[in-house]
Amino acid sequence: MRHLTVVDHPLVQHKLTLLRMKQTPTAEFRRLVNEIALLLAYEITRDLPLEEVPIETPLMPARSKVLAGKKVCIVSILRAGDGLLEGMLDLIPSARVGHIGLYRDPVTLQPVDYYYKVPQDIAERPVIVVDPMLATANSAARAIARLKESGARDIKFACLLAAPEGLARMKEAHPDVPVFTASLDDGLDDHGYILPGLGDAGDRLFGTK
Repeated sequence: MRHLTVVDHPLVQHKLTLLRMKQTPTAEFRRLVNEIALLLAYEITRDLPLEEVPIETPLMPARSKVLAGKKVCIVSILRAGDGLLEGMLDLIPSARVGHIGLYRDPVTLQPVDYYYKVPQDIAERPVIVVDPMLATANSAARAIARLKESGARDIKFACLLAAPEGLARMKEAHPDVPVFTASLDDGLDDHGYILPGLGDAGDRLFGTK
């Protein structure tokens, strides 16, 4: 799948296995999500534009590269997206941050909007949308649609796990948005959870179950 990148770095895969284990406690789960998010961000930002600027090293003048253009905006799909957000901000501390509040109706599995706040100049920035799970992809597709309504065009999506059903939905709704994940899992159960998965990412991040 051309729009899919599975980050199969050994450190990512090792940490993901620890995440999947049901006995992993909340604090450790949160730390591992943070670390994997940082590693995902490294891959996602590989093509950020650069420009040369004049600098002074301790030995001589030189020209060296810095990031060019508007700073990245990381958009978290609440609430579980905040787990990935923190790790990415460790790598990109100057990034702007947006939040989209969506929850999944337990009966229809369709997203319900309740919050939307992004930078006013979102249309001028590269955007990384983060949510731990790409399951049905209804929430992700809706969030990206909202961003496009605000003018965003350079959009990427990052998650810990993706299901084939979610990828198919994303490709149908937003074929221009590449997906970065640590694993493409087997599929979804009857409740829309990814299998083998890692459970409810939000509950495990925040200790709410």
